[in-house]
Amino acid sequence: MVLMAEERVETTLDPVTIAEGLSERIAAGASRADAEDRFVAENYALLKDAGLVEAGVPHELGGGGAEVRDLAAMLRVLGRACGSTALAFSMHTHQVAIPAWRWRHQKVAAVEPLLKRIAADRIILLSSGGSDWINGSGVARKVDGGYRITGRKIFTSGAAAGDVFMTGAVLEEDGERHVLHFGAPMKAAEVKILDTWHTLGMRGTGSHDVMLEDLFVPDAGVALKRKAGEWHPLFHTIATIAFPLIYSAYLGVADSACEIALDLAKKRPVTHDSRALAGKMMTELRGAEMAHGAMLAAVERNAPSAETVNEVMIGKSLGADHMLRAVELAMELGSGAGFYRSAGLERRFRDIQGARYHAMQRGPQAQYAGALALGESVAKVF
Repeated sequence: MVLMAEERVETTLDPVTIAEGLSERIAAGASRADAEDRFVAENYALLKDAGLVEAGVPHELGGGGAEVRDLAAMLRVLGRACGSTALAFSMHTHQVAIPAWRWRHQKVAAVEPLLKRIAADRIILLSSGGSDWINGSGVARKVDGGYRITGRKIFTSGAAAGDVFMTGAVLEEDGERHVLHFGAPMKAAEVKILDTWHTLGMRGTGSHDVMLEDLFVPDAGVALKRKAGEWHPLFHTIATIAFPLIYSAYLGVADSACEIALDLAKKRPVTHDSRALAGKMMTELRGAEMAHGAMLAAVERNAPSAETVNEVMIGKSLGADHMLRAVELAMELGSGAGFYRSAGLERRFRDIQGARYHAMQRGPQAQYAGALALGESVAKVF
């Protein structure tokens, strides 16, 4: 159920407290969604009714006023309850946090209408980050008054719940390739969700492909035009802010895996080996937490740059390694009892594997860090 505007309860609690209050209900449907390859629609309804959709919109524009650190803590709580809900919602959350940061710190007035609409109408934003990294994807064709867009966008988390799809397409112009960025209405006839998300983990995210078929985008609807295949200053902001939020969801998954494993281990007599496994697991979890903390510290410099991107991506690589290892050790500590689906540990093990696949993956991240260390340009390293 979605509440009408006049029926809403004002959001007076911080988003972490709200998320904690929803956790039990969010966790209840997680295993069913996973087993059925079904999007966590009921959980999204809970998030929307509780006011978390607009949590990152500044107070002055009608939202909850939460900063990135608060949003990250919210997503970590949600990740403990349901990895799919947290990861899918992180894609909306970062698409709100980025324009909110630009409004607060760069005084960009152009983002106000979007932020006000999120606060007033509780619209859900979708991200095509998996498709539209630095190179961009899809084709834009110039026509009178705008562009016609065709493209297939992968990894569109929460596709079924989305209202506006924040995406892009490549325009060939005067022998150069440019990427146009725009918001596409998900209800447009030219926008179709393809049933493709049948995966190892994060099954409830509903991260289906989205197909744009000759969608018209007016000139005024293009928010940014940039060169394809090289970093743009806005992408420094996007990368700096988005990934600490995305990886908050995975940190929550690791938290819950370790908690489950400890609960299972405490039901058996403690041995030298189980004690050592528990210690190694918690050390890896703490390493993940420290790496994630470094990512958030980079955000809080409020000066996105090639250097902050480097700090975030180093934190992402280190954090992912520690999270993956912590959950592997949780599987060992949980022993045979953890092998049963009913324990919930194997779902966390599958879900955490997604931490491997977000940009920048290990190879490009190492190239980026190495180029900066050697004083080389990173304009085309991604």
